[in-house]
Amino acid sequence: MNKWFKSGAPWVWLSAAGVSISLISVLGLLWLIASRGLSYFWPADIYQFDMTDEQGKNLTVIGEIYDRESIPVSQLVHLDLAIDKSAKTIERLLIKTGNRELVSLDFRWILVPQITQTTLPEDIVVIERRTNGNFYGYIEQIVLDGKAVEESKMDELLERVSDFQAEIAELQTADIGAINYQIERTRLQVRKHQLDDTLTPELALMLKEKVAGLQAEYQVLERALMALREKVARDQIIMRAMDGQRVTINFEDIIKVSFNNKLSFFGKLQMFISQIAAFVSDDPREANTEGGVFPAIFGTVLMVLLMTVIVSPLGVVAAIYLHEYAGNNALTKLLRIAVINLAGVPSIVYGVFGLGFFVYMVGGSLDQLFYAETLPSPTFGTPGVMWSAITLAILTLPVVIVSTEEGLSRIPSAMRHGSLALGATKAETLWRIILPIASPAIMTGIILAIARAAGEVAPLMLVGVVKMAPNLPLDGNFPFLHLDRKFMHLGFHIYDVGFQSPNVEAARPLVYATALLLVSIIVALNMTAVSIRNRLREKYRMLEH
Repeated sequence: MNKWFKSGAPWVWLSAAGVSISLISVLGLLWLIASRGLSYFWPADIYQFDMTDEQGKNLTVIGEIYDRESIPVSQLVHLDLAIDKSAKTIERLLIKTGNRELVSLDFRWILVPQITQTTLPEDIVVIERRTNGNFYGYIEQIVLDGKAVEESKMDELLERVSDFQAEIAELQTADIGAINYQIERTRLQVRKHQLDDTLTPELALMLKEKVAGLQAEYQVLERALMALREKVARDQIIMRAMDGQRVTINFEDIIKVSFNNKLSFFGKLQMFISQIAAFVSDDPREANTEGGVFPAIFGTVLMVLLMTVIVSPLGVVAAIYLHEYAGNNALTKLLRIAVINLAGVPSIVYGVFGLGFFVYMVGGSLDQLFYAETLPSPTFGTPGVMWSAITLAILTLPVVIVSTEEGLSRIPSAMRHGSLALGATKAETLWRIILPIASPAIMTGIILAIARAAGEVAPLMLVGVVKMAPNLPLDGNFPFLHLDRKFMHLGFHIYDVGFQSPNVEAARPLVYATALLLVSIIVALNMTAVSIRNRLREKYRMLEH
């Protein structure tokens, strides 16, 4: 036994066991996130429960089963329930009933012993709406342009309303939004000339005429927008809820109408795929508890790309200086110790530093120098995507420096000496020999930086991320990429939906779905960087030998 321990075999098995446990844990976590997240998009069966309440009244509950659990019978002794006396637990169901305009909450618990009959009627309709969540019920009447029509016109109506909504969105965001942006820019231009005392009467008249022309265009577009809204408002659907009440829903509020209980497996699969596509491409609704996460995806990817562009040259230049130019003295050792210690600083500290230095000091100075006409409203003196990217670049800088310096240290000195002996300068040796060979190590540092930055949330809460961003940082208005704007982030979206949501039960599956999406984006970014690193490694393999 002593000989076996001295051979080192136990430590090999111990290491293998540790790696296996870690791998199983990661795969289990991914399976949990994927199963819970993807189930959010699968069309659920809609049940009708005929039941008797505690007072003996008959009632009907329509909805989808969200969860089920068993509770002790002792907790229900105050209720007069016809249950088996020998039973220790009773099953209860969490039903998503929707219809927020009729009931205060989306969900309700019902006890299984209270249910007298459970059915799956095929004519139950699920209406996904822009506000008030889903509506479950039966179609009573469909109204087109104020006249009742057949139910077969449903698909035609939805397509028509979808076209109207697309036109309305185009008018609001592209046309009207662009005019409002130009009017605001012209107003700031007038104020800038006033502050510089360069506003001549001719220039003032020209700018005034420009604003008048823009306002005239705005009035025309506003009338067109109101006309479209009036057309949409004439189309309605009258529904009968589970309690018999009739509810009128305007088609302008409807996103999708589906008969879940009529769908075949392939029909559900088609809806499953379409709902995933909508989740990725749509904007969030209902305090982020419904709709899509496209602005959060865009903000996350943009912020990570900006951070990578900033941290890569800074980290590489710092590593080259420390390894190739700095002397082996106390100052260099102190710098290396500082870099290593920076890697262990909590991320929220970087957020406080970014807020105080970048946002208030640097951003406030930029506003005073170049954007005085907008004051006291800040331009760069407020959290935004640029400050978030720079803050995360500082946070991940030690990772890139250490990885690059390790790559430089593995290059034999003979290669440097040979290049210099052949007449190359130190800069040429560095650019043509050293950096190409060290490029895989540099990419490794960038991969680690991307992985850490994409999942960071705490510093972003101070330097730019928000619950709901009205506009993307990228649009059709000059200069197109607006680095001063706030943005949405998938990590913060998970925190907001999971812990700040007013509707916890509805938000729970969305947390898993967003977490799965965030993991997928991080993996995609890392795989892209890994493929680039492997190509560089193969390209410069001959130089290493």
